[in-house]
Amino acid sequence: MPVRKTKRGAERTALEGSWDVLICGASFAGLTVARELAGSGARVLILDRYEIGERQTSACGAPTDWLLNLGLGDSIRQTFDELDFHTPYTDKVMRLPWSFSVFDYPLLCELLWEQCGEAEFETAKVDGLEGELPPAGSRVDPNHVFAVKTDRGTVSAPLVVDCLGWRRVLGAGGYQPPDGPLSRGLEVHPGGQADRMELWIERGVVPAGYGWSFPAGDELRVGVGSFDPRFGVKQPTVELAERLELPPDGYQGNWIPHRLRESTESGIFFCGDSAGHCLPLTAEGIRTAFYFAIAAGRELRRVVDGHADREAALERYAAFNADHRWQFEWLLRVQKLIPRVPPRLLAPTLGAMAHDRFVRWSFEHYLNIAHPDFALQPIDSAPLGPAQLAA
Repeated sequence: MPVRKTKRGAERTALEGSWDVLICGASFAGLTVARELAGSGARVLILDRYEIGERQTSACGAPTDWLLNLGLGDSIRQTFDELDFHTPYTDKVMRLPWSFSVFDYPLLCELLWEQCGEAEFETAKVDGLEGELPPAGSRVDPNHVFAVKTDRGTVSAPLVVDCLGWRRVLGAGGYQPPDGPLSRGLEVHPGGQADRMELWIERGVVPAGYGWSFPAGDELRVGVGSFDPRFGVKQPTVELAERLELPPDGYQGNWIPHRLRESTESGIFFCGDSAGHCLPLTAEGIRTAFYFAIAAGRELRRVVDGHADREAALERYAAFNADHRWQFEWLLRVQKLIPRVPPRLLAPTLGAMAHDRFVRWSFEHYLNIAHPDFALQPIDSAPLGPAQLAA
């Protein structure tokens, strides 16, 4: 586990003051929001309990074009255009219509941070908002300034974004595992090299979920994800590593939301895992974090630039989030269906799905949920929804 690097001793000074925008969380979503505000003249403060790039919690992979379009190509460790599926009764290779890359997490965060302009960063644990939250759905006073409590003091801003993960710290309440709609994932990072990206859909690996092996240059990222939050994943991860004749070195894992949540609440913007921006079935949450963070960041920029007030920005961002709800719900239905399919039917089903025409159709639709071209839109343009991007 990483060692927290929060300032200590003489360096641990009190943190207080006011900013134009306060971004809580400095991973994929938080840094991308800040990136959209670069050059705006806004005073932006990013807070995280860890240093930027310090704490990796996922296999760190995304469609290659997302990384390239965001200027993060130097972080790529390995790229794949095929995906190997394994079931108890068959193995299939799917040639993807777009490539997928695994990346170096600290370097990617460093590259994002370099694009954040004059934004400031401080290590501090965010504890919540000072005072009572307005009732959900109520209109917040347009002149209200939010005070955010941290373990180093209280900071304030009229525009606040929660990118702190599934706990939704600045909301009315987060999920409590294992009772919430959360998947769980764990992986190990043994040294080694390989040239195949692999997935296992086997009840012997995990009753509801999948196992994976993502090569990443000089290491392998091998893990297990379970849709059932009550199913422990440590032993299955060890067993999968043993099957691949690998030592279970370098554990990391996290809870993974699999239900879309409201992206605004009581005047606060939510992005990334705090808004459930992680696709059910695949548990892919990095490109969706980029995608919704760009949308949130551009709405915030409209406010900073004087083109909209906070309430209008909240409404537009909430509508953008809601436009995607049906896609998340459709994937969640498939996620619930997979464990009910008899193992002997998985082989012919996977065989039918492996045909090039079906693969291209399904993966292109899947990519359109959060298309990489979104990152190339002009900052001052109106965000395009999934239907417009697909067209």
